[in-house]
Amino acid sequence: MSEPDEVVDAELVEDDHLPIRRPDNTTARPLVDLHTILVPGQPIPTEADQPTYTEADLRVSEATAERLKNKSKPVNTSRTYDNQRDLFRRWCETEGRVARPCTTATYVEYVAHLIDDGRAPNAISVAMSAIRTWMPDDKKPGTTEARGMLNEYRKEWNKRVGVKKAPAITDAMLQAMIATCDLEHPNGIRDRCVLLLGRGALNRRIELADLTIGNVTVEAEGVALWISASKTDQEAKGEETFIPADDDPLLDPVAATRAWLNVLHQLGVHDGAFLRALTREGRLQSRVRATNRGEHVTGDAINTWVRGRAQAAGLPGWKKVTAHGLRRGGAQAIADADGDPTSQGRWKAGSAVVKREYLDRAQNRGANPWLKVQEKRRSQQKEAE
Repeated sequence: MSEPDEVVDAELVEDDHLPIRRPDNTTARPLVDLHTILVPGQPIPTEADQPTYTEADLRVSEATAERLKNKSKPVNTSRTYDNQRDLFRRWCETEGRVARPCTTATYVEYVAHLIDDGRAPNAISVAMSAIRTWMPDDKKPGTTEARGMLNEYRKEWNKRVGVKKAPAITDAMLQAMIATCDLEHPNGIRDRCVLLLGRGALNRRIELADLTIGNVTVEAEGVALWISASKTDQEAKGEETFIPADDDPLLDPVAATRAWLNVLHQLGVHDGAFLRALTREGRLQSRVRATNRGEHVTGDAINTWVRGRAQAAGLPGWKKVTAHGLRRGGAQAIADADGDPTSQGRWKAGSAVVKREYLDRAQNRGANPWLKVQEKRRSQQKEAE
């Protein structure tokens, strides 16, 4: 017995009388939310109103991709962020969690993990920023819970460990460090220039390292530094900072800068990076195996030079001295003289850091009640004489 033929529902029509198409009753989904505002006569927007994107709308060129790698982040920051993201990704793999985009619970759990691990609060804060900025804009984890945990941990940390800051380099410390600079040797000439410019312009170490010869203008009245970009100038608009000349030849930034420019000229350097790595003999150091900064030294190199001078001067606690001490010491000296270091150090106007660390400190110390006691004692001694 043969199998029955397959039955198919069909309709026979003549070629010039095709059946009428059924109307499409599906309606495009409205695109509205609690924030939508429609003016009179405006139709409700729907998905049908949205443009159709193709792959061409989503891709960027290789050149643009290279620029995006370092967008608005200094090299050191990018390297730190990449490292923190890698640590987070590996932790997520171990815990069986999705790293990107992560949930708020995963974000909070990782912060708790860093706290339990005894990481410094500032280091945890950097990790939190690195991870959150790594996420797509519309899928960033919430920060309220994580920030709350970190704030409580910071209080505990400060009680147990205290706040560690690079010591401010005072006038006396600066003079002792400069005294170790051999002004007949290229290394000594360079280091004196670094100390005086760093202190005078309240430079961050990377600002010193990024200087080019074209950024430095020497005048009889002082030295002008063009800071092309800084922590508070991520758009690289640039800003000039002027350092007045000093009557003391050893502490004069004009003499120090001219001497270093003369060394560069003798070394055959007439443009490019202002501060250069030198050998012990005072010759230009080979940059074949250097970092991707090319002719420019790193901020760590600046730190090494400054700390080396502190060690040579026999300063107590020289191991803790960094280039940031030049910035702190200079800002404090200005505040103690009733000045405001904000513009000289390129802080944002009304900076809470300047107010808390320098202005308030100088005011509180100047108004210390024990100074009144000392003043009264001196007055009584003078009357007794």
